[in-house]
Amino acid sequence: MFKQNKAEVLHGILLIVLFSFSAFYIAGFEFVKSLSLSPLIVGIILGMLYANSLRNKLPETWVPGIKFCSKTVLRTGVVLYGFRLTFQQVAEVGMNAIIVDAIIVVGTILLGILLGKALKLDSQTSLMTSTGSAICGAAAVLGAEPVVRCEPHKTAVAVSTVVIFGTLSMFLYPIAYRMGWMEGLSDMGVAVYVGSTLHEVAHVVGAGNAIDPDGVLHIADTATITKMIRVIMLAPVLLVMSLCLSSAGQDAVGGAQKRKITIPWFAVYFLIAIGVNSLLEGIVPGEGLQTTREMISSFDTFLLTMAMTALGAETGIEKFKQAGAKPFLLAFGLYLWLVFGGYFLVKLIVG
Repeated sequence: MFKQNKAEVLHGILLIVLFSFSAFYIAGFEFVKSLSLSPLIVGIILGMLYANSLRNKLPETWVPGIKFCSKTVLRTGVVLYGFRLTFQQVAEVGMNAIIVDAIIVVGTILLGILLGKALKLDSQTSLMTSTGSAICGAAAVLGAEPVVRCEPHKTAVAVSTVVIFGTLSMFLYPIAYRMGWMEGLSDMGVAVYVGSTLHEVAHVVGAGNAIDPDGVLHIADTATITKMIRVIMLAPVLLVMSLCLSSAGQDAVGGAQKRKITIPWFAVYFLIAIGVNSLLEGIVPGEGLQTTREMISSFDTFLLTMAMTALGAETGIEKFKQAGAKPFLLAFGLYLWLVFGGYFLVKLIVG
């Protein structure tokens, strides 16, 4: 029986692996690349297509394997994400960019909670959407999922909102720059504005390169580093979130219930991974370290794609209908804060 159960779990995992390979293949298409849709986003779309078509035709015994991907594989992917970052990157952009990032992250999450209450949206969807908008889009939503412990469809809804508005910004920011709407900002200010207000790392890279295609102003580089500082803030945000949710006693469906204080250890390991990567910067030869980082990054992207696909596989269209328009209204409100509030904040602090 034990061997049979292991085989059934393996079937579910292999199904997600197959979808994930397909996501990587599709993400390589030129049209998909032009939209800056990463394998993670393609993966959740494939998972949702499966959930709304073949889901009921496959054995229920495969479900534990899918859940394994959306839980254990997810945590592993978040930890390995730390090897993309170093504390040296933080020092490169200076204190002003760090202050802007901190205000954006905290302000977006608090505003999201308040707007969610005003819209009478459930607290979990509000928190997931706010975290994705505040930090690093889909990756932040994935990081928050084990802490918030929400249903998979809420994660999918949150991911959908940040992808929509982040992709929109990637095209609008370069247009706004060329039309002179960012003339009040210095080159450094433009870079910090892009890095501190766009949702996904891919969106920041895309917008930064579109604004400064020749790299003369170093906008893409500085914007990406500014974005990475926001990513580093994911760990402390998750720790604080865990403590707040524990003391509030919120259960998986948003009701009041006694809940033990739990430390999201994967967030701690995420910080340790950044620390290790920072230490290796001055020890390992540049080429060898770069090759190792690229290997870890590729493997990590695959793990995160598996997690996204698994979450999508547990999300039927009925769940989106139940969620309604409120999550998108919340995300739109946060988007306005990032675009306009972020601009004036950067102008005030960076110039």
